[in-house]
Amino acid sequence: MSKSAKKRFLKQQRLEARKVERKAAAKERRRQDLERRRREWEDKLSGVSDGERAWLVESRKEERRERMERKTEERGKRAERLRGAAEVGQNVVLDLDFSDLMKPGEIQSLAHQIMYCYAVNGKCESPVHLWLTGCKGNIGAQLQRLPGFDKWIIEKDDRSYIETFQDQKEKLVYLTADAETTLEEIDTNNIYIIGGLVDRNRWKGITMKKAIEHGIRSARLPIGNYIKLASSQA
Repeated sequence: MSKSAKKRFLKQQRLEARKVERKAAAKERRRQDLERRRREWEDKLSGVSDGERAWLVESRKEERRERMERKTEERGKRAERLRGAAEVGQNVVLDLDFSDLMKPGEIQSLAHQIMYCYAVNGKCESPVHLWLTGCKGNIGAQLQRLPGFDKWIIEKDDRSYIETFQDQKEKLVYLTADAETTLEEIDTNNIYIIGGLVDRNRWKGITMKKAIEHGIRSARLPIGNYIKLASSQA
Protein backbone atom coordinates (compact mmCIF):
# COMPACT_ATOMS: atom_id res chain seq x y z
CA MET A 1 0.00 0.00 0.00
CA SER A 2 1.41 3.38 -1.00
CA LYS A 3 1.87 6.18 1.52
CA SER A 4 -1.03 8.20 0.10
CA ALA A 5 -3.30 5.14 -0.02
CA LYS A 6 -2.43 4.31 3.57
CA LYS A 7 -3.18 7.89 4.57
CA ARG A 8 -6.59 7.73 2.88
CA PHE A 9 -7.30 4.38 4.51
CA LEU A 10 -6.46 5.67 7.99
CA LYS A 11 -8.57 8.77 7.40
CA GLN A 12 -11.51 6.60 6.37
CA GLN A 13 -11.02 4.44 9.46
CA ARG A 14 -11.11 7.52 11.68
CA LEU A 15 -14.28 8.75 9.96
CA GLU A 16 -15.96 5.38 10.45
CA ALA A 17 -14.91 5.31 14.11
CA ARG A 18 -16.33 8.79 14.71
CA LYS A 19 -19.53 7.75 12.96
CA VAL A 20 -19.91 4.79 15.33
CA GLU A 21 -19.22 7.06 18.30
CA ARG A 22 -21.84 9.59 17.15
CA LYS A 23 -24.43 6.84 16.76
CA ALA A 24 -23.68 5.49 20.22
CA ALA A 25 -23.87 8.99 21.72
CA ALA A 26 -27.19 9.68 19.99
CA LYS A 27 -28.59 6.37 21.24
CA GLU A 28 -27.52 7.20 24.79
CA ARG A 29 -29.12 10.66 24.56
CA ARG A 30 -32.39 9.08 23.41
CA ARG A 31 -32.25 6.61 26.30
CA GLN A 32 -31.62 9.37 28.82
CA ASP A 33 -34.40 11.51 27.37
CA LEU A 34 -36.83 8.59 27.57
CA GLU A 35 -35.83 7.92 31.16
CA ARG A 36 -36.21 11.60 32.06
CA ARG A 37 -39.70 11.78 30.58
CA ARG A 38 -40.69 8.57 32.36
CA ARG A 39 -39.59 9.99 35.71
CA GLU A 40 -41.39 13.28 35.05
CA TRP A 41 -44.59 11.38 34.22
CA GLU A 42 -44.36 9.26 37.36
CA ASP A 43 -43.69 12.34 39.49
CA LYS A 44 -46.68 14.07 37.94
CA LEU A 45 -48.97 11.14 38.70
CA SER A 46 -47.71 10.76 42.26
CA GLY A 47 -48.67 14.32 43.15
CA VAL A 48 -52.36 14.19 42.23
CA SER A 49 -55.52 12.52 43.47
CA ASP A 50 -56.81 9.19 42.14
CA GLY A 51 -59.43 10.95 40.05
CA GLU A 52 -56.92 13.35 38.52
CA ARG A 53 -54.51 10.47 37.89
CA ALA A 54 -57.17 8.53 35.99
CA TRP A 55 -57.98 11.64 33.93
CA LEU A 56 -54.29 12.23 33.10
CA VAL A 57 -53.79 8.60 32.04
CA GLU A 58 -56.87 8.65 29.82
CA SER A 59 -55.87 12.01 28.31
CA ARG A 60 -52.45 10.62 27.46
CA LYS A 61 -54.01 7.59 25.79
CA GLU A 62 -56.28 9.86 23.76
CA GLU A 63 -53.30 11.96 22.64
CA ARG A 64 -51.54 8.81 21.50
CA ARG A 65 -54.62 7.66 19.57
CA GLU A 66 -54.91 11.03 17.85
CA ARG A 67 -51.21 11.00 17.02
CA MET A 68 -51.47 7.53 15.50
CA GLU A 69 -54.53 8.58 13.49
CA ARG A 70 -52.65 11.57 12.11
CA LYS A 71 -49.72 9.35 11.15
CA THR A 72 -52.04 6.87 9.45
CA GLU A 73 -53.76 9.69 7.57
CA GLU A 74 -50.43 11.14 6.45
CA ARG A 75 -49.21 7.72 5.27
CA GLY A 76 -52.35 7.40 3.19
CA LYS A 77 -51.87 10.85 1.64
CA ARG A 78 -48.20 10.12 0.96
CA ALA A 79 -49.07 6.85 -0.77
CA GLU A 80 -51.69 8.64 -2.85
CA ARG A 81 -49.18 11.30 -3.92
CA LEU A 82 -46.60 8.67 -4.89
CA ARG A 83 -49.14 6.66 -6.88
CA GLY A 84 -50.12 9.86 -8.64
CA ALA A 85 -46.46 10.54 -9.45
CA ALA A 86 -46.29 7.15 -11.16
CA GLU A 87 -48.92 8.43 -13.58
CA VAL A 88 -47.91 12.05 -14.20
CA GLY A 89 -44.75 12.74 -12.18
CA GLN A 90 -41.29 13.63 -13.45
CA ASN A 91 -39.29 10.44 -14.08
CA VAL A 92 -36.01 10.33 -12.14
CA VAL A 93 -33.77 7.27 -12.29
CA LEU A 94 -31.18 6.22 -9.73
CA ASP A 95 -28.58 4.21 -11.63
CA LEU A 96 -27.35 1.51 -9.24
CA ASP A 97 -25.00 -0.28 -11.62
CA PHE A 98 -21.91 0.65 -9.61
CA SER A 99 -21.96 -1.92 -6.79
CA ASP A 100 -18.72 -3.55 -7.92
CA LEU A 101 -16.90 -0.21 -7.56
CA MET A 102 -17.92 0.43 -3.96
CA LYS A 103 -16.78 -0.84 -0.60
CA PRO A 104 -19.33 -2.44 1.79
CA GLY A 105 -19.55 0.73 3.89
CA GLU A 106 -20.16 2.83 0.79
CA ILE A 107 -22.93 0.50 -0.39
CA GLN A 108 -24.56 0.77 3.02
CA SER A 109 -24.24 4.56 2.87
CA LEU A 110 -25.85 4.61 -0.58
CA ALA A 111 -28.77 2.49 0.63
CA HIS A 112 -29.43 4.92 3.46
CA GLN A 113 -29.21 7.88 1.09
CA ILE A 114 -31.79 6.21 -1.15
CA MET A 115 -34.03 5.64 1.87
CA TYR A 116 -33.73 9.33 2.79
CA CYS A 117 -34.42 10.33 -0.81
CA TYR A 118 -37.56 8.20 -0.90
CA ALA A 119 -38.78 9.61 2.42
CA VAL A 120 -38.25 13.23 1.37
CA ASN A 121 -39.85 12.62 -2.02
CA GLY A 122 -42.94 11.20 -0.33
CA LYS A 123 -43.35 14.36 1.74
CA CYS A 124 -43.32 16.62 -1.32
CA GLU A 125 -46.62 17.99 -2.58
CA SER A 126 -45.59 17.02 -6.13
CA PRO A 127 -43.17 14.09 -5.81
CA VAL A 128 -41.18 12.71 -8.71
CA HIS A 129 -41.59 9.19 -10.06
CA LEU A 130 -38.50 7.40 -8.79
CA TRP A 131 -36.88 4.43 -10.51
CA LEU A 132 -34.16 2.15 -9.19
CA THR A 133 -32.34 0.46 -12.07
CA GLY A 134 -29.56 -2.06 -11.64
CA CYS A 135 -31.29 -2.94 -8.37
CA LYS A 136 -29.52 -6.23 -7.75
CA GLY A 137 -26.38 -7.72 -6.24
CA ASN A 138 -24.88 -6.08 -3.15
CA ILE A 139 -26.91 -2.88 -3.36
CA GLY A 140 -30.10 -4.86 -3.96
CA ALA A 141 -29.39 -7.00 -0.90
CA GLN A 142 -28.60 -3.91 1.18
CA LEU A 143 -31.85 -2.22 0.15
CA GLN A 144 -33.80 -5.35 1.07
CA ARG A 145 -32.56 -4.91 4.63
CA LEU A 146 -34.27 -1.52 4.91
CA PRO A 147 -37.55 -1.58 6.88
CA GLY A 148 -40.55 -1.69 4.56
CA PHE A 149 -38.53 -1.61 1.34
CA ASP A 150 -40.80 -4.18 -0.31
CA LYS A 151 -43.74 -1.82 0.20
CA TRP A 152 -42.09 1.26 -1.28
CA ILE A 153 -44.11 2.88 -4.04
CA ILE A 154 -41.19 3.06 -6.44
CA GLU A 155 -40.09 1.31 -9.63
CA LYS A 156 -37.46 -1.40 -9.10
CA ASP A 157 -35.68 -3.02 -12.02
CA ASP A 158 -32.60 -5.25 -11.96
CA ARG A 159 -31.81 -4.26 -15.55
CA SER A 160 -29.67 -1.25 -16.45
CA TYR A 161 -31.43 2.01 -17.27
CA ILE A 162 -30.43 1.72 -20.92
CA GLU A 163 -32.31 -1.59 -21.12
CA THR A 164 -35.27 -0.39 -19.10
CA PHE A 165 -35.75 2.64 -21.34
CA GLN A 166 -34.43 1.21 -24.60
CA ASP A 167 -37.47 2.55 -26.48
CA GLN A 168 -37.09 6.03 -24.97
CA LYS A 169 -33.36 6.59 -25.38
CA GLU A 170 -33.90 10.05 -26.86
CA LYS A 171 -35.48 11.16 -23.58
CA LEU A 172 -32.59 10.07 -21.35
CA VAL A 173 -30.43 12.75 -19.71
CA TYR A 174 -27.61 11.76 -17.36
CA LEU A 175 -27.06 14.34 -14.63
CA THR A 176 -23.33 14.56 -14.02
CA ALA A 177 -21.02 17.27 -12.71
CA ASP A 178 -18.69 16.70 -15.69
CA ALA A 179 -21.24 17.67 -18.36
CA GLU A 180 -20.68 20.84 -20.36
CA THR A 181 -24.38 21.67 -20.56
CA THR A 182 -26.06 23.19 -17.50
CA LEU A 183 -29.61 22.14 -16.76
CA GLU A 184 -31.48 25.44 -16.61
CA GLU A 185 -35.02 24.05 -16.50
CA ILE A 186 -36.74 20.69 -16.10
CA ASP A 187 -38.37 19.14 -19.16
CA THR A 188 -41.13 16.81 -17.98
CA ASN A 189 -40.75 14.76 -21.15
CA ASN A 190 -37.18 13.85 -20.26
CA ILE A 191 -36.03 11.03 -18.00
CA TYR A 192 -33.25 12.24 -15.70
CA ILE A 193 -30.63 9.80 -14.44
CA ILE A 194 -28.56 10.16 -11.28
CA GLY A 195 -25.55 7.94 -10.66
CA GLY A 196 -25.91 5.89 -7.48
CA LEU A 197 -22.25 5.94 -6.50
CA VAL A 198 -20.58 6.67 -3.17
CA ASP A 199 -16.88 6.52 -3.94
CA ARG A 200 -15.09 9.27 -1.97
CA ASN A 201 -14.13 10.72 -5.36
CA ARG A 202 -12.15 7.68 -6.55
CA TRP A 203 -14.03 7.35 -9.85
CA LYS A 204 -14.03 10.86 -11.27
CA GLY A 205 -15.86 11.28 -14.56
CA ILE A 206 -17.32 7.78 -14.60
CA THR A 207 -20.95 8.86 -15.08
CA MET A 208 -20.01 11.21 -17.92
CA LYS A 209 -18.10 8.38 -19.57
CA LYS A 210 -21.15 6.15 -19.21
CA ALA A 211 -23.43 8.72 -20.83
CA ILE A 212 -21.04 9.03 -23.78
CA GLU A 213 -20.76 5.26 -24.18
CA HIS A 214 -24.54 4.91 -24.23
CA GLY A 215 -24.96 7.80 -26.63
CA ILE A 216 -27.33 9.80 -24.44
CA ARG A 217 -27.43 13.43 -23.43
CA SER A 218 -25.85 14.75 -20.25
CA ALA A 219 -26.27 17.86 -18.14
CA ARG A 220 -25.04 19.23 -14.86
CA LEU A 221 -27.16 20.80 -12.18
CA PRO A 222 -26.40 24.49 -11.52
CA ILE A 223 -25.39 23.67 -7.94
CA GLY A 224 -22.18 25.69 -8.20
CA ASN A 225 -24.25 28.83 -8.77
CA TYR A 226 -25.68 28.53 -5.28
CA ILE A 227 -23.32 26.38 -3.20
CA LYS A 228 -19.53 26.41 -3.02
CA LEU A 229 -18.32 22.83 -3.40
CA ALA A 230 -15.01 21.52 -2.10
CA SER A 231 -14.67 18.98 -4.92
CA SER A 232 -16.63 17.57 -7.84
CA GLN A 233 -18.39 14.23 -7.75
CA ALA A 234 -18.89 11.53 -10.37
